[in-house]
Amino acid sequence: MDIQLGPVTFFLMVGIAVFLLSFGITVPVFGESRSTRKRLQKRLQEIQQSSDRPPISNLLREKYLKRLGRFERALEQLPGMERIARFIEQAGHTILAYKLVLIALLLCIAAAIAVWVFSKTWPLALVAGLLGLALPFLRVNRDRQKRMDRFDEQLPEAIDIIKRALQAGHPFSESLHIVADGLEAPIGKEFGITFADLNYGNDLRRAMLGLLERVPSITLMAFVTSVLVQKETGGNLAEILDKISKVIRGRFRFQRKIKTLSAEGRLSAWILTLVPFGLFVLIYFTTPGYLPILVESPEGRQLVIAACVAMTLGIFWIRRILKIEV
Repeated sequence: MDIQLGPVTFFLMVGIAVFLLSFGITVPVFGESRSTRKRLQKRLQEIQQSSDRPPISNLLREKYLKRLGRFERALEQLPGMERIARFIEQAGHTILAYKLVLIALLLCIAAAIAVWVFSKTWPLALVAGLLGLALPFLRVNRDRQKRMDRFDEQLPEAIDIIKRALQAGHPFSESLHIVADGLEAPIGKEFGITFADLNYGNDLRRAMLGLLERVPSITLMAFVTSVLVQKETGGNLAEILDKISKVIRGRFRFQRKIKTLSAEGRLSAWILTLVPFGLFVLIYFTTPGYLPILVESPEGRQLVIAACVAMTLGIFWIRRILKIEV
């Protein structure tokens, strides 16, 4: 396999490294375990299936599909599109699911052709195509994570509003309406949907579980659980919410502390990954006679490829070390 490491290939490798660092290292260092989220989603699906009343999310999707043309409706009903549509909705975007898939495919083809034209190297063209395919979904995933983080940041304030509304004598459903009117998106929008769900006729349990389905968050689960337990057993909900609010704020303080302590690790990841490229440029301008041995001999090219693979594995390994799951 003859691989030429020209300027285009070099800058492509630098771009891939920065891309992997941006999406691999710049991540929340404090999050929820995947197994916990999967168990939560599975439990919610079981609850939805055991009920004879459709969830409001299904009704909203049916209304959303009716507004589309026949061709777009058929594309949106393809297998997997509903899951992508929910993924997009959680990110706060309004693009149709099939359009996101088409954009990803077009980027994949365009990136692969462009890299092949300039480098004539099919492995790099394949990598560029895969990155082009993943880029739209990674962008939506990042926006989704930001929206979830923003929701969690707004949740203590929303809980305080609900607590004060309850102390003033308002019913719980009306306190949700106050939050929807008083706070910005995303929490205002989601609590507004929950208030509409209660007005639609669902009981409190299904409405709160619907909120948790739309915003799968451990922080929100603590709030939902406290409301549902109080409904079953009784007690002063305002006092319970006050304690929940303090716990959530303490969780955020711990999160900021962990983020500060892990800053050195993230900086080390950037330095360790970009130093080889910096040395390559330095040697190119100071002693260019050394480079042909590396980039022209078969052994040297194999070493470069092995180094790129090891660097990629190292990025994701550092990401795994830095991210604390709870």
